[in-house]
Amino acid sequence: MERDEFCRHGETLEGGPSGEQAEETGPARAYLTQTYQYHLPSRLIAQEPPRKREDSRLMLVSRGCEDLQHASFREIGRWLREGDLLVVNNSKVCPARITGKKRTGGRVEVLLLQPGNFSHTPPEGIDKGEGGPTEWDCLIRSSRRPRIGQVIRFPLGVEGEVGGEPSDGVWRVRFTTGMLGFFDFLNRVGCTPLPPYIKRNGRPGTPKDPPEDRSRYQTVFARSVGSVAAPTAGFHFSEALCRSLRERGVRFAEVTLHVGQATFLPVRTADIRDHAVLPERFHVEEAAAEAIRDARREGRRVVAVGTTVVRCLESLFALRGGIEAASGWASLYLIPGARFRVVEALITNFHLPGSSLLMLVSAFAGPERIRRVYEEAVRKEYRFFSYGDCMLIQ
Repeated sequence: MERDEFCRHGETLEGGPSGEQAEETGPARAYLTQTYQYHLPSRLIAQEPPRKREDSRLMLVSRGCEDLQHASFREIGRWLREGDLLVVNNSKVCPARITGKKRTGGRVEVLLLQPGNFSHTPPEGIDKGEGGPTEWDCLIRSSRRPRIGQVIRFPLGVEGEVGGEPSDGVWRVRFTTGMLGFFDFLNRVGCTPLPPYIKRNGRPGTPKDPPEDRSRYQTVFARSVGSVAAPTAGFHFSEALCRSLRERGVRFAEVTLHVGQATFLPVRTADIRDHAVLPERFHVEEAAAEAIRDARREGRRVVAVGTTVVRCLESLFALRGGIEAASGWASLYLIPGARFRVVEALITNFHLPGSSLLMLVSAFAGPERIRRVYEEAVRKEYRFFSYGDCMLIQ
């Protein structure tokens, strides 16, 4: 499965220049995919969430100086300002990994990526309508390559027929559910689509889809079903921490960006400019748009909770020339040299080597600074990736 290729380690991050220094030391290095590789000991890949959401560690990164500070995420209010607007992604992860069998009895694993017909899908959530869409783009893992017309049998009498291959490695599957609604089916038999670097299956005594993952691989903001991977920067917030921040004068706004294949596809080109990021659906309601416009007009900071929020807001600005209520596709590919017109501070986890998310963060703070941040995170044994620790860049 192509998603398994998303976890590659073992190469050293050489770093790339940023800012004015880029002109003196060779700006082309900032566009080499090799620049965004780094060595990560496997023991630092977080396999479980912390006991409490706010127990994760926090690294404070300044865009204006080299100093790095270390704290607990529960202390983040010390570095946020009264009036800051934290923009969160309220997309909810659906149990998108399902297992079926071929007519011959062979096992088939299917990962739902996105509905196959978006014209019938409200952008603010895919769980609308009569039971949900039944035609999906999927990744399929089986002993042999899928073939058009192949039927996969799932529990509860549900069948999926393999259609075309809209793009390399992605298959269109049409599901027949009978009287059962598709999301009823998913909620009963689907598994949390944990990334492959989080190991669950095969461990003695561990259920295939532990209840803890069902709850902790969601943010406390999750309400609009549509993601097949979590907006993980939101994991660190608990309801109690949000209340505490509001009491300090920090404000919140919600947007929706449904995380899809774009987030976990690796960059395979030698030059990052030759890579294309797939679009992801977003929805911004008027209340959120107004809150963001007010913050910008009043000189208050817009703080993105996660790279998905950055993609949503910056793509919206690029499409409309401002922030307004809208639904559409976030397709902006943010790499060093990009201008950030909305987001002024960023809360984000530590990302995989060679990923477009690492390139986005490097564009925001500078490749050389992020190289040093990651070196420090490895040296200090921060926990990496989905269930890991995070940083505040401001």
